[in-house]
Amino acid sequence: MSLVIRMARAGTKKRPFYHIVVADSRSPRDGRFIERLGYFNPLLPKEKTERLKFDLEKAKAWIAKGAQPSDRVMRFLDAAGVAERTKRNNPEKAVPRKERKAREEAAKAAAAAGGAAAAPAA
Repeated sequence: MSLVIRMARAGTKKRPFYHIVVADSRSPRDGRFIERLGYFNPLLPKEKTERLKFDLEKAKAWIAKGAQPSDRVMRFLDAAGVAERTKRNNPEKAVPRKERKAREEAAKAAAAAGGAAAAPAA
């Protein structure tokens, strides 16, 4: 049984509220879970302490037992200094599609020109 520490959505429509739970990875997102570790309320401002309540000792114990935290839970653990999250970077996603295509075509043209120029010189 593979365990995962993830968020289960609660709250009403357009008013999200999440429980941080340990669950079997095969169980549904809002379904059966083993233990509740805390909660997260994204509607509150970041300065409020009531925005996130997370039992770090229980989380450490579950990670020691083999539970894998989800990306968002890993962010919480990294902010608390419990675990180190690998940084991600995708600069291409920020570039608009037209500019990306134009850049790729320019690179192909430069490679073709460079390849054609290199052939006679050899």
